Amino acid sequence: MKFDYPVVEAITSILPICDHFVVAVGDCEDGTMELIQAIPSDKIQIINTVWDPALKEKGRVLASETNKAFDAIPAEYDWCFYIQGDEVVHEKYLPAILTAMKENLSNKAVDGLIFHYSHFYGTYDYLADSRRWYRSEIRIIRNDKNIRSWNDAQGFRWKDARKLTGKFVDASMYHYGWVRPPKKMKEKLEGSKQYWSVDSKHIKTINQTSTEYDYAQSIDSLTRFKETHPAVMKQRLEQLNWHPELSEKKKKFTFRYFVLYWFEKLFNYRPFENKHFVEI
Repeated sequence: MKFDYPVVEAITSILPICDHFVVAVGDCEDGTMELIQAIPSDKIQIINTVWDPALKEKGRVLASETNKAFDAIPAEYDWCFYIQGDEVVHEKYLPAILTAMKENLSNKAVDGLIFHYSHFYGTYDYLADSRRWYRSEIRIIRNDKNIRSWNDAQGFRWKDARKLTGKFVDASMYHYGWVRPPKKMKEKLEGSKQYWSVDSKHIKTINQTSTEYDYAQSIDSLTRFKETHPAVMKQRLEQLNWHPELSEKKKKFTFRYFVLYWFEKLFNYRPFENKHFVEI
């Protein structure tokens, strides 16, 4: 609630294809617990957690919280669909996701299912498209507790650090973590600093001295989004009342990243990409 996460939209976007839904709610006093409790579904199980600020290195407190939710899922369930509080799935993808889970259930070579990613930035009209933003990640994993959330909870690995094997799903995860009113975005980024080392690359990237977040200052490349948003996001789209000056024409790259950017655009391939998974 405090930092305006679309958490209700995140949960309800995949709730139709889930049999049981565990939500880890931290020790908070901003109304988040009441917000989750108000979701009208008997599928939801809330677990109370306390975030550990000592786990600052690489944002590992986020993985710790993810594992708490994962460990609370009973053994009777086959697949576990992980979604963060600023990620939303378009309803048009649900049938394909459900089919992929059924088709790969008996194929033990598949540890998880991989989603493409759309990173919205500034408003709901723009996507961040440089190599600073990850293109894909596993979001559905087998219910095997030897699988662990990794580093800052971006992906998963086995306990011994081996990468998971996965197959792509014909679906995109819509990431709305960088769409907020500029003042609220600044507050969210300042609040997140308590869970990262002060010298981390993440903190240096988001550091601004202004009272409101300057979206144009901190982005290197954008493209226009020309499709539809999930139905659960309708109210948020209607309430948008901030309009940063953004452009898809302006690119802020070093020569090296300029070459890599256009290479990726031409061949749909990202050289030197660091992935948490092995595609099979």
